[in-house]
Amino acid sequence: MAKLKILKVGDSTLRKVCRPVDEITPRITRLLDDMIDTMRAADGVGLAAPQVGVLRRVVVIETPDDGLIELINPKIIAFSGEQEGEEGCLSVPGRWGITTRPMHVTVRALNRKGETFDITGSGLLAKAFCHEIDHLDGKLYIDIAKMIDN
Repeated sequence: MAKLKILKVGDSTLRKVCRPVDEITPRITRLLDDMIDTMRAADGVGLAAPQVGVLRRVVVIETPDDGLIELINPKIIAFSGEQEGEEGCLSVPGRWGITTRPMHVTVRALNRKGETFDITGSGLLAKAFCHEIDHLDGKLYIDIAKMIDN
């Protein structure tokens, strides 16, 4: 596996809308593996493909309570509740902001075998789903956050 370079705020790639994955190829599974290694090396909770310069709808998330989750072509299909709290991003190092996100989020996606599945997360996982899927649409948390001076 390879550790990939994480793009930083200001790179125009982070503001582009990603294309769907039409076929799960060895290149896509290698991308997932490399993104996992990169996320873990950076002590992140999630990583979206555009953060490593790949404009495809691919996300990895890992939380202590939920373990590793791989999402290909994820779509939020339901959400409820509200939570407000700190949020940061590997592409915006050293900065934090306060965001309001849904408390519960259900996502439909493909796994690395091309199988469709639904997953529901609450709290941190719900926030991570929203944050990473926003990346796929060229949005950053700083667009909606009240920034905290660091």
